[in-house]
Amino acid sequence: MSHLDRITIDPEICHGKPVVRSLRYPVESLLEYLAGGDSVEDVLKEFPDLEPEDILACIEFAARSLKGRGAHLELA
Repeated sequence: MSHLDRITIDPEICHGKPVVRSLRYPVESLLEYLAGGDSVEDVLKEFPDLEPEDILACIEFAARSLKGRGAHLELA
């Protein structure tokens, strides 16, 4: 089951960056919270209008964005 319908891209919202349900929460920012060590529960507590499925949508969006890319991230 895909959660990608929760991710919206609108040039009028956050300069066209992918966001969750047009709520002005950029996917990139939410992923940075998770990468920084915050749990899903921490993020949901910090942003009560988000739902667990929104976080799954962000992760799915990132995974699909990386699929098929030949370039590797430079890890420094």
